[in-house]
Amino acid sequence: MAKANILVVEDDADIQQLVSYNLIRAGFHVTCADSGEEALERLRSEEIDCVLLDLMLPGMSGMDVCRTMRKSEAVSLKPISVIMLTAMGEEEDMIKGFNCGADDYITKPFSPKILIARVKAVVKRSVQASAESAGENSKEVITVDKLQIDKRRHEVILAGAPLQLTITEFSILVLLAGRPGWVFSRQQIIDSVRGYDFLITPRAIDVQIFGLRKKMGDSGCLIETVRGIGYRYSSARREECDGA
Repeated sequence: MAKANILVVEDDADIQQLVSYNLIRAGFHVTCADSGEEALERLRSEEIDCVLLDLMLPGMSGMDVCRTMRKSEAVSLKPISVIMLTAMGEEEDMIKGFNCGADDYITKPFSPKILIARVKAVVKRSVQASAESAGENSKEVITVDKLQIDKRRHEVILAGAPLQLTITEFSILVLLAGRPGWVFSRQQIIDSVRGYDFLITPRAIDVQIFGLRKKMGDSGCLIETVRGIGYRYSSARREECDGA
């Protein structure tokens, strides 16, 4: 299996060197960028699997880089995981990061072991998702209501229009829409989209669901909150959503 290529976007030379050193020791290929503008150029010219993105960058901020990644067709030809790396640890900052398209958020100072574990988890999840999509028993295309999900191509079409989703949003939608009516707890969603070795809070799942609903527009109400349990995709609410 080819080594995953990690893009480290960090303007602090010492932190960039520390992160790169640990990633290389863990068996990854590493590409570095000192600014947001350079990061986008790297993404256009190289095959990147995961981005470690500092928020406080000179010029273009990490948030803007992440938004541009998710909107740019040139960058979004394939799913790329984004892990925010920043000294800002407030909940509101984390929510902003998730809302702009981040898949995870690590605050400084951080343990290199935790960083490597999280990078491995998001890369492993992407590989597993691709393998499952290619499997003989895997349903490659999910069609329900006005929604069509092509797992192999990582494409979502809603009412004839494409949706640009992050890897995490895509994985959650595949899980819920793949079994309409089934209720999944937050922990089940975490285990499915992150992997059992991944540390994440139920609050982060709520933020991802919020972002997914927002991108789905009126159809977002098809993802129903089941109080005290979790979430489900409810086709029974189709008429309610259409009348909203």
